[in-house]
Amino acid sequence: MDRYEGSTALVTGAASGIGRAMAERLAEEGCAVVCADIDGEGAEDTAAQLLEKGSRASAIKLDVTDSTAIKEAIEKTIDEFGSFDVLMNNAGIAGGSWEDTIDINLSGVYYGLQHGCRVMAQRGGGSIVNTASVAGLNGLVGTTVTPEELLQGEGAVGTGAYTAAKHGVVGLTRQFAVTYGKLNVRVNAICPGYIVTPMTAPFREREGGTEFLESLHPIGRLGESEEIASAAAFLASSDASFITGIALPVDGGYTAR
Repeated sequence: MDRYEGSTALVTGAASGIGRAMAERLAEEGCAVVCADIDGEGAEDTAAQLLEKGSRASAIKLDVTDSTAIKEAIEKTIDEFGSFDVLMNNAGIAGGSWEDTIDINLSGVYYGLQHGCRVMAQRGGGSIVNTASVAGLNGLVGTTVTPEELLQGEGAVGTGAYTAAKHGVVGLTRQFAVTYGKLNVRVNAICPGYIVTPMTAPFREREGGTEFLESLHPIGRLGESEEIASAAAFLASSDASFITGIALPVDGGYTAR
């Protein structure tokens, strides 16, 4: 399948987890991929793996909280591969402070949309997929916060910030889809459930943690990064040409409960 032959994508958070899987899937389908991450070595490693398989790829160290840096990353993508067709607006963290979580998970997505939509519109169109979460559609169940921590006024900051940021991502997705639709720029979001990635490792490594998280998904297991990448690759492709402004749960039924 070569849905992306001749296209170029910028993938943020590409050093590991869902971002790496996105880069791999797009490359498999013929896309040139710029792998971006605050972990520059990790981004280089992802790009190297793609190059070994014969794909077109490069890497850049990118802090998504820096609006100018995102603008420059887009410019580098165009300079290197001649086009800018897809942005996987994926970089994010879990368990950080309110400030860090909002800066990375929400402002970082906003900057990608701000610069990405404008450049795509100027160049005739494109597609952006934001990584939101089931936490962008519902409150989270089964976090690491204990009742004792809540009674002491501790432990809720990380979850609250994450949920607020991801709800914001869903809102931004809808607004930018409405704003840029007539300029041939589509904007969608994916909302993963709990996925086997480094981000979820602290939850899974607690005694009984994996089993509990699995129980939250009617399908009876956790998701894999490749399953999220598959949905994202569909949304960004011409197969989804009449789809914009959606927040697609890819969650094993988590949000259907």
